[in-house]
Amino acid sequence: MIYTANSIEELEGVAHQILSDLGDIRVVAFNAPMGAGKTTLIAALSKALGTSSIVNSPTFAIVNDYDMGDSRAAIYHFDLYRLKSMGELMDIGFDDYISSGNYCFVEWPELAIGLLPEEYATITISVDPDTLSRTIELTY
Repeated sequence: MIYTANSIEELEGVAHQILSDLGDIRVVAFNAPMGAGKTTLIAALSKALGTSSIVNSPTFAIVNDYDMGDSRAAIYHFDLYRLKSMGELMDIGFDDYISSGNYCFVEWPELAIGLLPEEYATITISVDPDTLSRTIELTY
C-alpha cells in the first residue's frame, strides 16, 4: 500500500490508515534516509495507538517504550543506527521485545532483519525534494 503525506499534519490520518492495514502485524521495520520522517511517523502511529507519552528518537537509549493509554500493552521504538554487531542487539534483549506481542517499531533495521518474526511489515519513506511531500510504502 502507498500513502502520501503533503504535510506533518496529514501524518495523523496516514497513521490510522497504516494501523488498519497492518491488521495483526505488530513488528514494523522503517527504511528511509536520515531526516525523512521515521520518528515523526512513529510518533503519529503511537498517538493513534493511544499513547500520551512524548515520542522521540531513542538514538542513544537504543529503545524507548511508550504506554498505550489504559491498556497494559506497550509500544517499543528502536533506533539501531549506532549498533555495530548482532551481539549488541542481543545484549539489549531485542528478541524478547520482538516476541512480546507488543508493537515494535524499528528504525535502521538492517542489523535485525534475521531476528524479525516471519510476519513483519516494512515501511519505506521517500521525500520529494521539490515539494517535501512524503511517499510512504507499506509492504509485508
